[in-house]
Amino acid sequence: MYAKILVPIDLAHVETSKKAINIAQKLLDKDGSIYLVNVVEDIPTYIAAEMPISILQDSKDQSLAELKATAKAAGIKAKCEVRSGRPAASILDAAEEHEAELIVIASHRPGFSDYFLGSTAARVVRHAQCPVFVDR
Repeated sequence: MYAKILVPIDLAHVETSKKAINIAQKLLDKDGSIYLVNVVEDIPTYIAAEMPISILQDSKDQSLAELKATAKAAGIKAKCEVRSGRPAASILDAAEEHEAELIVIASHRPGFSDYFLGSTAARVVRHAQCPVFVDR
């Protein structure tokens, strides 16, 4: 069993994320912690220059509210966090910062180059410093 489990959540695919949360619950120590992390991708600079400054923060605030609602719907007390940047790199950074013992990630709709895993899941598997459980 694991004391600290990181579960990246793609809010566009909540159903696959619910399965990952259930898996994490089953693998969690009695007094363990689950960290739910969502990554909001950065807006390219040439687009961001034309947008209101608050749009990224508004997006992060909305994502955090959805993440907390996802945890509540799953019936778990999880530490929720929203990051910005590239998804795989942000997930790996979060795992390192929280000293995660396991990452439980959902994989969906792979492209040709990552036929068996989605591209984000594939990058996380290749570069994680802890075990990764991939749910397909």
